[in-house]
Amino acid sequence: MGPLYHKGWYHLFYQWNPYSAVWGNITWGHAVSRDLIHWLHLPLAMVPDHWYDANGVWSGSATRLPDGRIVMLYTGSTKESVQVQNLAEPADPSDPLLLEWVKSEANPVLVPPPGIGLTDFRDPTTAWRNSNDSAWRITIGSKDRDHAGLALVYRTEDFVRYDPLPTLMHVVQGTGMWECVDFYPVAAADPAAEDGLETSTAPVPGVKHVLKASLDDDNAIGTYDAKTDTWTPDDAENDVGIGLRYDYGKFYASKTFYDPVRRRRVLWGWIGETDSERADILKGWSSVQSIPRTVLLDTKTGSNLLQWPVVEVENLRMRGKSFDGVVLDRGSIVPLVVGKATQLDIEAVFEVDASAVESVMEADVAYNCSTSAGAAGRGLLGPFGLLVLADEDLSEWIAVYFYLAKGTDGSLKTFFCQDELRSSKANDLVKRIYGSLVPVLNGENLSVRILVDHSIVESFAQGGRTCITSRVYPTKPIYESARVLLFNNATNVRVTAKSLKIWELNSAYIRPYSSSLE
Repeated sequence: MGPLYHKGWYHLFYQWNPYSAVWGNITWGHAVSRDLIHWLHLPLAMVPDHWYDANGVWSGSATRLPDGRIVMLYTGSTKESVQVQNLAEPADPSDPLLLEWVKSEANPVLVPPPGIGLTDFRDPTTAWRNSNDSAWRITIGSKDRDHAGLALVYRTEDFVRYDPLPTLMHVVQGTGMWECVDFYPVAAADPAAEDGLETSTAPVPGVKHVLKASLDDDNAIGTYDAKTDTWTPDDAENDVGIGLRYDYGKFYASKTFYDPVRRRRVLWGWIGETDSERADILKGWSSVQSIPRTVLLDTKTGSNLLQWPVVEVENLRMRGKSFDGVVLDRGSIVPLVVGKATQLDIEAVFEVDASAVESVMEADVAYNCSTSAGAAGRGLLGPFGLLVLADEDLSEWIAVYFYLAKGTDGSLKTFFCQDELRSSKANDLVKRIYGSLVPVLNGENLSVRILVDHSIVESFAQGGRTCITSRVYPTKPIYESARVLLFNNATNVRVTAKSLKIWELNSAYIRPYSSSLE
């Protein structure tokens, strides 16, 4: 599904199942916004009404051509469940809402090639051009018979006829099907650069390319060779499917788009449910979109992406409070009075007692977020951070925290984790501890931004080097009953919340469409 900028409106196309919360007959929903926060819910954009998409109108991407024409490629599933690629265009390109779409008479424009399974060919990317010729390229995710994940590349002049390129863009053994492949450039040369790059930006010195596949939304940074249409990772140990992740929590099927007005690359993700399928069917819906994020290359490390909530989120901030210089002794919990704590924007900077860290010879060198005891555990140098969506008795809470591990050589590793184990007393839920390492450079304090929205917690550590999303179902900390607290469960280190700002957030409305744009 491709977000699209068109004449001042951001369009979001999303998959919707009109029959149940489970996989089935998928259609394309449609919403528009001027600010990525407040939305108009439009009529369905496309429904399964032809033989080539009778079993579902699946994921795809939009490309806006230089002459203003908009083309949409999407995966259709036939009655026999064969995955094919189809073309659609707006019925009226001058309509800022792009309400009606027309499917091409040439559909399907692509079918699975020899050697590719009939159900292993989906999710075309936004098209790009390189300097070698006037043709456009697209990438489609797949796998081979040995379960190697791969990205196919096709060349087209008119988006109706396609030529497969003789080489694969990239392949990684043992990773399985690559869904929702994304491919885009990022600036690597200027440490002060804050702009995203248009998708067809040439792979010149100072430009890297991100190749991402949805397994756990793994991505890798590397170099694109426009002459051979191949991509090589900078670090083979952090290749696609085995390396970096956009988000270590409940975040999947992501897609970026380029916003030409603000000159930024924006990332969308899908937050799935963690309750039962039966519960989803009873409530009649499942899953939500994440807060949109900007994506940049972290030029300080050169090996990470930085994700950050789009600046428009700050327009939702209302009452704010500061709690600077709060000292957290070992084993302490400090409640914070912030008013209604179910919709919050939190920015925190922590300073760790350096002398206490220095005195520790070795600590938790084998630490792992997901296999640890979580925020309730106690180590020499962690955990410490914040409890959100907590109730008065601390019977339910979500912990967002750091944990330091020290080697015998004095080196420190910093883990960033999110603990859902005590997020709800409800039954039939999947509750986990998510997280991973986060790079922390010399002289940097530990920082985190947390967005809380009733049942969603999205967290961004060290400016967005490591991100975690949780989907939870609190039973007690709801509305006025929710609390937020600082905590330090370390046994050997004192921590100071050097800077802590918490804003209550206003709601972002989603209104049904009417003939008026007001």
